[in-house]
Amino acid sequence: MKSEPEYTKSQVTENLETPIKKKKKKHRAPPTPPPLPPVQGKANVKVLHENPQKAPPFVGYFSSGYDPLKDYGGNNSEESHGIGSPRVRVYRSQKWPRRVQMVVSPSPSSVDFVGTNYSGDATIGQRYKYALGVFDKESQSLKIVPVACDRVFRLEPKVRGLDVADEEPESSVKEEIAPQKADKMQALTIRFGTKKSIKEAKKRHSLNQEDNPKTQEVLGERIKEVKIKKEALESTGANITRNVPPYDASATSPQEAYPLDKIILTGEWGFLEDVFELSEVGAKVPPNSYPTFVCNRIHKLQEIQDEADKRTLACIFSYITHLIKYKDQHSMDGVSSAKGHRIPNILSQKFSTMFAPEFKRLSAEKNDLLISYVLVLTLYADEFQTYPSDIAKDLRMSSIKLRVHYEHLGCKPSRQGNLLLFTLPLPLQFPVIRQKRRR
Repeated sequence: MKSEPEYTKSQVTENLETPIKKKKKKHRAPPTPPPLPPVQGKANVKVLHENPQKAPPFVGYFSSGYDPLKDYGGNNSEESHGIGSPRVRVYRSQKWPRRVQMVVSPSPSSVDFVGTNYSGDATIGQRYKYALGVFDKESQSLKIVPVACDRVFRLEPKVRGLDVADEEPESSVKEEIAPQKADKMQALTIRFGTKKSIKEAKKRHSLNQEDNPKTQEVLGERIKEVKIKKEALESTGANITRNVPPYDASATSPQEAYPLDKIILTGEWGFLEDVFELSEVGAKVPPNSYPTFVCNRIHKLQEIQDEADKRTLACIFSYITHLIKYKDQHSMDGVSSAKGHRIPNILSQKFSTMFAPEFKRLSAEKNDLLISYVLVLTLYADEFQTYPSDIAKDLRMSSIKLRVHYEHLGCKPSRQGNLLLFTLPLPLQFPVIRQKRRR
């Protein structure tokens, strides 16, 4: 007996062809935004530019989250400026007028909020410009006032009576930032700079190695190995105060009497190649840009076969030029001749430290020291036998007055016809400084 199927063929086909209806999801409509307040009219925007006769606005913000209007009436001006409103004061330094300090004192409280424009976040270089906008609802006007970056104060809480005002020098902040900035500039120069700028950056870095602790350790070990000559110290003990370049009274050669490496330092030679480059090209040295002493001896460079000796003499000529131009820049009668002359930064800083001009003029003592440096280099240029006529013209001095300076260096004068000649005999013998007797 056969069992009958539950569904017939027509029923199965009908069920397969009938599409299955899916339930549609109901999408909720987004909430309608609240209506905007009616616009009364267009606002008048007015931008106020900086006025040198008026002080720019000061902007202070509280890093601790303190709200000065929270406890004194919020935005209600009548309550916020009442008896208990914070007291705001601004102080300016008499010694450094650019230093400004803002102090906000809540009442009653023993905590002051202090902000300065010379410490903390203010020491970071600011490249942004700020503006303060004030909107008046009644007049529908918006005033925009520029705010300088050094007028934005970060107000830090300080307990009154416990915190002492910072008495740091003006350059302390710059001294902390300067090494970091110098390292970044050097890294950028080495990565993107030209060959000449990379070479100069490496030279500057080598000259600033005295602050490196490793360099100090190596230098200390070398100093311990140096043998001190007691006889030389005793012989030069009476002449320590002489206003002359570094010298060695026990020297056996003229080059050792006034060591050239103590006059022109190692890192300075690379900035003294202007005369050498002119001689290599074959160009004439312009007499308006170089002293007469250099112009009269520039032909010696063509006579020297050794390139190292030729480069050394050219650098000596360039160093003499910079010394004379520096003297002219800080004297009454030579400013016009030094106009437009550019002294390398490394030499300009060195000259400023050595000669320390006061009120843009060299003192008599520093002027004599500069002349001594020039005369020692002229001895090197003339193989320690020199005629003073042309260098006296460059220094704006008479040969008779210049004779005193040569003798003060240990030189001996002699006559060759009508010309005066100075030589450097050994060992060095300086004239005895006689003191006038009191009557």
